[in-house]
Amino acid sequence: MDPITIILSALVAGTAKAVGDVAPDAYKALKALVKKKLAGKPVAEVMLEEHEKDPETYAAPLKKNLVEAGVDKDEEILKVAQELLKQVNPEASTAAKYKTEFQAEVNAAQIGDQNKQENKFGVAK
Repeated sequence: MDPITIILSALVAGTAKAVGDVAPDAYKALKALVKKKLAGKPVAEVMLEEHEKDPETYAAPLKKNLVEAGVDKDEEILKVAQELLKQVNPEASTAAKYKTEFQAEVNAAQIGDQNKQENKFGVAK
């Protein structure tokens, strides 16, 4: 998952779980960091608040504002977002720990823990 997707996913997960006992503190911390990054950008601040009420409608405009503000480049925000996702769904959080970028053509790749790979080279007859 790219950084902006992780951050948006954490914001959605935090909104859904903020009223429960799972991760309200992590959500509040993430939202506070994002708000700080968006300070002075009133439209972006409104998008963040509206996204909390209606994530589906405001996902695209919020994403645009977050990218413009450089939220996706902020390592602290990304770390808090990953922690929130880990608290909300520990099993799925391992997918976010792999940040993989390929700089050339890739014929095969293996990403994750405890993988097994078997390669057979040669000409098939």
